[in-house]
Amino acid sequence: MEEPCGAGAAAPLRGDAEEPKQGSLLFLGGNEVKSSAVVKYSSAPPQAAFARLQEKTDLKLPPANWLRESAKLGPAGTTILGNSKKSKPFSSFGMAYDFIDSVGNDVDVVSDSENIKKLLKIPYSKSHVSMAVHRIGRTLLLDELDIQELFMRSSQTGDWTWLKEFYQRLIDQKWQRKKKSKEHWYQKAILSKFLYYSINGDGAAQPVPSTSKQHQEGPVAGESDEAGRASWPAPFEMPSSLSEDPGASNQGLKNDFVRNILWTFEDIHMLVGSNMPIFGGGRYPAVSLRLRDNNKPINVLTGIDYWLDNLICNVPELVMCFHVNGIVQKYEMIKTEDIPNLENSNFSTKVIKDIAQNILSFLKSNCTKEGHTYWLFKASGSDIVKLYDLTTLCEETEDKYQNPFTMPVAILLYKVACNMMLKKNQNKKHYGTIRTLLLNCLKLLDNGRHPQIIASANYMLSELFQLDEPKKEDSTDFPINGNSDESYSEEEEEMPDSDENGSYSNSSDPPDDNKAVAIIKSVGELSVPEKYKSVHRIRPSCAFPVCHGTEERCRLVLNHVLEGLKSVDSSVKKEGDLPAADPSTPIPLKYEDESTSGGPECLEKQMALFLDKMGSFQKGKHSSQSGMIPGSWQYKMKLQLILKSSKAYYVLSDAAMILQKYGRALRYIKLALQCHDTYCCLCGSMLPEVLMFLCQCLTLCGDIQLMLAQNANNRAAYLEEYNYQTKEDQEILHSLHRESRCQVFAWATDLSTDLEYQLSVSCKCYEAAYEILLFSNLKKENPEQHIQVLKRMGNIRNEIGVFYMNQAAAVQTERVVSKNVSTTEQQLWKKSFSCFEEGIQNFESIDDATNAALLLCNTGRLMRICAQAHCAAEGDFKREFSPEEALYYNKAIDYYLKALRSLGKRDVHPAVWDSVNWELSTTYFTMATLQQDYAPLSRKAQEQIEKEVSEAMMKSLKYCDVDTVSERQPLCQYRAATIHHRLASMYHSCLRNQVGDEHLRKQHRVLADLHYSKAVRLFQLLKDTPCEFLRVQLERVAFAEFQMASQNSSAGKLKTLFGALDIMTKTKGAFQLIRKELVAESEQISKDKSPAEGVSPSDSSVGLNKEEVLKLLSIFESRMSFLLLQSIKLLTSTKKKIGGINEEEVVLKTNKQVYSLLLRATANKGLTLLERTDLILNLLEQLAPNSEGSNRGIQ
Repeated sequence: MEEPCGAGAAAPLRGDAEEPKQGSLLFLGGNEVKSSAVVKYSSAPPQAAFARLQEKTDLKLPPANWLRESAKLGPAGTTILGNSKKSKPFSSFGMAYDFIDSVGNDVDVVSDSENIKKLLKIPYSKSHVSMAVHRIGRTLLLDELDIQELFMRSSQTGDWTWLKEFYQRLIDQKWQRKKKSKEHWYQKAILSKFLYYSINGDGAAQPVPSTSKQHQEGPVAGESDEAGRASWPAPFEMPSSLSEDPGASNQGLKNDFVRNILWTFEDIHMLVGSNMPIFGGGRYPAVSLRLRDNNKPINVLTGIDYWLDNLICNVPELVMCFHVNGIVQKYEMIKTEDIPNLENSNFSTKVIKDIAQNILSFLKSNCTKEGHTYWLFKASGSDIVKLYDLTTLCEETEDKYQNPFTMPVAILLYKVACNMMLKKNQNKKHYGTIRTLLLNCLKLLDNGRHPQIIASANYMLSELFQLDEPKKEDSTDFPINGNSDESYSEEEEEMPDSDENGSYSNSSDPPDDNKAVAIIKSVGELSVPEKYKSVHRIRPSCAFPVCHGTEERCRLVLNHVLEGLKSVDSSVKKEGDLPAADPSTPIPLKYEDESTSGGPECLEKQMALFLDKMGSFQKGKHSSQSGMIPGSWQYKMKLQLILKSSKAYYVLSDAAMILQKYGRALRYIKLALQCHDTYCCLCGSMLPEVLMFLCQCLTLCGDIQLMLAQNANNRAAYLEEYNYQTKEDQEILHSLHRESRCQVFAWATDLSTDLEYQLSVSCKCYEAAYEILLFSNLKKENPEQHIQVLKRMGNIRNEIGVFYMNQAAAVQTERVVSKNVSTTEQQLWKKSFSCFEEGIQNFESIDDATNAALLLCNTGRLMRICAQAHCAAEGDFKREFSPEEALYYNKAIDYYLKALRSLGKRDVHPAVWDSVNWELSTTYFTMATLQQDYAPLSRKAQEQIEKEVSEAMMKSLKYCDVDTVSERQPLCQYRAATIHHRLASMYHSCLRNQVGDEHLRKQHRVLADLHYSKAVRLFQLLKDTPCEFLRVQLERVAFAEFQMASQNSSAGKLKTLFGALDIMTKTKGAFQLIRKELVAESEQISKDKSPAEGVSPSDSSVGLNKEEVLKLLSIFESRMSFLLLQSIKLLTSTKKKIGGINEEEVVLKTNKQVYSLLLRATANKGLTLLERTDLILNLLEQLAPNSEGSNRGIQ
């Protein structure tokens, strides 16, 4: 815990983060004024009791230890004589640098206690006031601006000539140096001797130990440096340009106060520096010591002085030593709260509080421009207080650096921003504040003089934009409005006070008032409670800019990066050694045509060179063409800026990818990789996160090349996007080219017109990314990235495999003259197979069963293409199913089965599972069909072929899922129906051709019947296959006729005949479908009114093949005619033999009638297809009840 000053304990060192301790609440003279003080830093030793001097001690005589530095007095003993340590114009900056956490945020004022006292005494004092005021965030820094001393200096250095001229012209035309009186120096001398006499103890005359000096100065740099290095290697170190600046070293930017105190007076928080000596003794552990001439009473100004000093240092008691002509008379103890009530120095503490609040409000209302130097001035004896903006006055001269405050203010703005940056992740609402601080800092700096701070500030500005969070809306992260204290503006316009007193008007004032920012017309106004309020409405200009998209955000980042790079480059000395290059001249982006590109073989060499270079980075080689020294600030900063630009270009490329602007995406990723190349050239060792980022860049580059390959139609548009360049990009490239040729990644980022080359480049990008993960041991640390790269490698190898496979299929289609498989085809098969195999390994290594199954499926398809190639090679003459075809079809089956094993079960991925099953079923079906249609009788027996066909067909059925409802279900049903039809036909054929073994014949008969009935049932489910259904039914009729031929009994024959007629009547549904199609077609023709002449039967509607229908209809009519004739003959003969049976008579009569109608119809060749169909439907209608009856009658 921090101790109040009077507690007697040693205070902590500066920079220690301590919990503030509440000071005392003092009740003074009946008016309650809240005051608390917390010591933030003290270099003084613990208070020792003061030595009470004996009466008649002569203070005119010097003590033995006089003017020797004393730890107990600190600088107080010597400053009293007015040496150089007094009135430093930058004392508040020294404190601000040390307590950077407080600046811009929770402290209202930073100043020397003497300045605070001077301000609060303005209404009581006639003396002049001259102070410099600076605004940093919500904090005001107050420093004494000793006009006389500065003008003395200006005559030697020429620093303040412009202010001197202004002062003489407008304020005091007869200015001259005023000398101090002998009485002044006399009083100073005896006070100094008194304090030295009062130091108690033997060590009085010993000098201050050197350690206390280190305490005072050490933590300043140490704290900021250590914090800076932890997060930002280059930018946050104290810029060397500061120490090189001759002005900075002797402007006293150190914190020279013995104590830094956080003083809260009412609601005003102040960081105050004090050198007042504090002693122990008396009833309280701390007292202040004062010397008074007994002949001169204490006045109000002295009383306020003593009271404020004790409040600021939290000292509860004052010890007053009275003297006459330097001879000690007596001591008197006065409590701090009694000081306002002393005789002759009565004052109201409430009024002092009002003065403090009014002055702060006045300054906050008018000192609005951050980075500007304001001058608060009251002439001696005047009641008017004026505020000037010295920065604006200075800018009217030639050089803004004529204002010596420029540099310290810029550095402070920079330091406050740095400090907030280190905590930026804690609270993003401060981003707007940081940005404003840095922009104001940059306004004050000159690139020629301060390149390091400019580069660093620009880098920090670029860091404020979160490139890795593109999805978030910026407006949600950064509030548009903060409260008025935090949301200050660098472009604040002055707003007149709305009070009726018109205190800001200048109608009756001297002519110089037009230069003043604001005026207090009478110091008496400061005593009026709440006379001045902070009436300025601060616009939310420090809110973080809302970027309306990723591109805008990245462009802002690149703008700051470019400014930073320019600063770094301008500061590198060896400019003359560089090859001349004009930043405004576009650097060509190489455009690769397939005629010039070396193809995939050339890629291999480039990849090898790239990986060799990557290996050399690991060994720590680096070089800079511009002559930057490794380890210098330029070197560190350029690395940071280049990496930032690389990330910005990566994000731009990713965003362009999402928008499908692939040419633009390739241009951005090219720039990202060129930045990365330069980084690699400069960097001695590659950090894991940088390698990881390179891996992501190459992965994205692979994605872009793949998309370009897949969208070849828009190549012209992509080429235009790719070749476009902004001036900003050109200038960044120019800066990169100072360090390296940026060609290491050229192989990955060229826009080719050759599809194969693009696919190969994409593959090589993924391979390079994978290699980086491997040799940098990032695989374990980034498992997600490892999986993503392997997935992409698997995918691109599948794409290339499919590309070669399609090429092979195209070559096969075009092959006419040569019947043999060409070498080109075989090469393409090998390439395709190799790609699929590698892709499968990639997916299996990351347990991606689904994708592995898809690649196995594609390999199966490749095997089928190989089989088809061998089939085509045979020609049609004496065509037989060859062993090569069988070999490749069986290989295809193996790959499909592997794919199913890879998936394990349907639940893993139903769609892929169903697809593999369908392909497997198709392969078995194709193989069986080819064996059936082109039986290899020269190599195998008929029975063996039939057995193999039957097995293949049954396996095809096994993998053909007819029950699951899906888009593929009708296809499966059609396939199954076709298989049953083919099997039935095969067994039917066997039965016709087979002689001998009755058991086998019976088996074939049963199987044929079974498969025909299954085929019929499945074709009935399908509403769009009437021709197939008719064909199967006609084959069944033929099968019945074949059976009937071998029957001897009339009853048996009749039963078979009626069974066949029954099959025919069941085709009514198929004919209805055919009729419906024909009617729809004729209606369409009549609607279109198109000429119907010349429409051949083959010009059918979409769903109907008229030629097929005509052919089937003719067969149907002939078979029906034959069956009716046979039934009539059999029925007539049975009737003669056994007499009439009523039912049979009816059947016979109907059959005769139908037969007669059918004969007439077939004889009439003029009937249309639709009329013939209608007739068949009519005849089937008549036959239907008879066939049922006859089936019942003939048992």
